[in-house]
Amino acid sequence: MATDFEIYFCPVCGKKYKVKSGLGRIKCSSCKDVFLTKKSLTFLHTADLHLGRTLCDVALIDDQKYILRQIIDIVKEKAIDGVIIAGDIYDRPDPGEKAMSLFGDFLAELAKLKIKVFIIKGNHDSEERLDYGSALFETNKIFISAKYNGTLEKHTMKDGDGELDIYLLPYIKLSQIKKCHPEENIKSYDDALRVVLSKAGIDPGKRNILVAHQFVTGRSSVPVMSGSEGIAAKNVSPSEMIGADAFGAFDYVALGHIHASQSVDRYEIRYAGSPIKYSFSDEDRTKSVTLVTAGRKGDFVIETVPLKPLRDLRHIKGEMSVLLRKENKADNKDYIYVTLTDEETQPDAIGIFRQTYPYTVRLDYDNAHTKERKSINTDTKVRNKSFGELVTEFYEAAYGYRISNDEMKVMEEIAREAGAIDEAG
Repeated sequence: MATDFEIYFCPVCGKKYKVKSGLGRIKCSSCKDVFLTKKSLTFLHTADLHLGRTLCDVALIDDQKYILRQIIDIVKEKAIDGVIIAGDIYDRPDPGEKAMSLFGDFLAELAKLKIKVFIIKGNHDSEERLDYGSALFETNKIFISAKYNGTLEKHTMKDGDGELDIYLLPYIKLSQIKKCHPEENIKSYDDALRVVLSKAGIDPGKRNILVAHQFVTGRSSVPVMSGSEGIAAKNVSPSEMIGADAFGAFDYVALGHIHASQSVDRYEIRYAGSPIKYSFSDEDRTKSVTLVTAGRKGDFVIETVPLKPLRDLRHIKGEMSVLLRKENKADNKDYIYVTLTDEETQPDAIGIFRQTYPYTVRLDYDNAHTKERKSINTDTKVRNKSFGELVTEFYEAAYGYRISNDEMKVMEEIAREAGAIDEAG
């Protein structure tokens, strides 16, 4: 009968050992350190896939497929036990057939590996679309939490250190939590989150992971935006922010919503960031996935694995004749955003650039004329619109719906108290 062997490395000196599978101890012959040969649970954390998204009206489905293939390869290479996707699977509630097919293929590949997958709804996702077929997905160890209904969904896994509980919290709205818990005095998202956690029966002595999709802030700082987040995230109000100190019972908090990978307050409260650059403001960032190895309580190891895009993003700026010189030409497979500083408009400038850079997706000018025109247009637009028109436009851009009459009355009252508008409105 064949015996399974595994490779282990001494955590102190790095000496390599080939031993039989299973729980045991090794005393290193070099440094005399004693370490366990147990298998710790390892998770891959990603978020904000935004499948179906475009860049300057250019479909990114091939780029997204390329990145998801890399994630599958990392799962295999690192022997991942669980994949966490912290919301915003799709870019919009109705993502389209290609985006849905791509995600279906991705889940099918993960199911073949017989590992657990934990997915929550983000603010861009449709609750009904994600929830559809979730019971069937569970038979393949794919767990989807699309709606908070008063109970925080929990799943338990085991390794050499015992049980580990994983809690799934889909994107929540204030009104939703108030409806679920009318007996509680909930005035902010921070209040709402703390109520949800207090009702979940979390054992702070156990190892716990939370998956969430919210705007989380530190004691003295807010998350750094990548620039590709929606306007609602960029214009979040203080009442929508959740304090990181709410997560004391958790060894790791797997966050989605902010597209720049970063930790908040402590290293174990982490935004994985989007796996793809969705804005030219992301040009200098390296996208990645986060790997989490569960040690004992309070002793989790966190690392990042970089992702290589199918096409990178580059913003180039200067006069056309200079940018198109042979010595200035770089990788022509990247997505290119061109800003010309020529004072005169160049006929079919974007067509000329596409002869050299076929993936040129945007072109604009930065010269004396555009600076003057921008100043005039901005002043005129604001001066010629009423308070109601400005608020209505903001609501439609930020939240995707038209502000109600009751909401407008509240906004007008706040503006009057602040002196932003007079009693006449």
